[in-house]
Amino acid sequence: MKRNIFIPKTINVGYQNRSGTYTGKLAYVIYYDEKGKLRKEASWNSWRDKKIPNEEFDNVPTSGFVLNKKVGDYSSGWDHRQAYCRVYDPRNFEFEITIENLLYILENANSIKGKGLEGEFVYGWDGKDLVLMPVESPDYQRIVEYNRVVHNKESIKARDLIIGATYLSKNNDEQIYMGKFEHYDYGGSEDGKMFWFAYKYHDYDYVNGEMVYRKEFEWRFVAYKNLSGNKFIKCIEESCTSEYADLFEKLEHDERYSPYDSSKDKYIQYTLDEFIKFLDKKYAEYYNYPNLNNDSFEYEVYRKDGLYGCKIPWHWNRRESKNKEDYRKRFEFNVIEKPKRYSWSTQEYEYDFVPLTVEQLYEKLQPCYKIKYLRNGNEKGRENYYYGNEE
Repeated sequence: MKRNIFIPKTINVGYQNRSGTYTGKLAYVIYYDEKGKLRKEASWNSWRDKKIPNEEFDNVPTSGFVLNKKVGDYSSGWDHRQAYCRVYDPRNFEFEITIENLLYILENANSIKGKGLEGEFVYGWDGKDLVLMPVESPDYQRIVEYNRVVHNKESIKARDLIIGATYLSKNNDEQIYMGKFEHYDYGGSEDGKMFWFAYKYHDYDYVNGEMVYRKEFEWRFVAYKNLSGNKFIKCIEESCTSEYADLFEKLEHDERYSPYDSSKDKYIQYTLDEFIKFLDKKYAEYYNYPNLNNDSFEYEVYRKDGLYGCKIPWHWNRRESKNKEDYRKRFEFNVIEKPKRYSWSTQEYEYDFVPLTVEQLYEKLQPCYKIKYLRNGNEKGRENYYYGNEE
């Protein structure tokens, strides 16, 4: 269950007459947010039968909910109706929840035939989706504390930020303030100074249709031009985190903090052993034509019966200062081109396989990797697609 579930103080219930319900009417439940604004009012008004008076209720822990039946999960032409479960509210109306919500309820509450769900529940919203929250669930108290801060309209102003302090965002995640520094886009253009924060990024998996976050994490960074919209609602820890120095070192390797500087590129030739390991990692044992242009060498190198061949993409030019055909002649030892067909955007060739030993391939290609650096001198990363000498 997400930690930023919003639990309103008041819900507003509109109705339609509907068969297949205990009460003969189906409800559409919306809510008032922390600012007193009625959310989703337009769609609610277009759905409900205005001849049936709407009702407002305090959203307090309530018992007596009963599961009715599954609805939806059918296709009518181009339209597909998602599966939902209808639930009876003891205040004499019935509404629908998602199957994911139902599974979460059944993990944290018992459903007794003829008596309904045990325990108390409150209404919450995960974005636009209604969530029926069991009070006995392990997430409930944490979500209640988050909502207490939200309803009290607490917020952190830029002038209150403390370097290395930990803050709770409006999305109920923790972020560490790194400082106000220049921000660059990935093209190297300045965006001006921004407020930088570090946060823990958890990857996730889908289990039974529900997104489940992994325990392991990596530190990532986000920058804000300003703190408008109450981005942060609470300072969790004012003292500087012990991880600040390590985080700042990581920040200094971020391309948005210091842009990439191509003039600092360095080319380092692979040893023969390194090159052999690279080929063994990339290729299958038998017969393969992988195109490695995206993530490694700028050549298509392929293998057959333990020998190698390579070809040069027709559109590739190593440097603007060199003519493509001149550069191509350096590799005539293993490429025979025969025009095959032409189209408006591509020119294709057939290639004859010219067998080479790995030692011959290494000698001819002189494979290198390129180390990229940021403007501040820190390494950005490595790329493995460069062949040949710089001369």
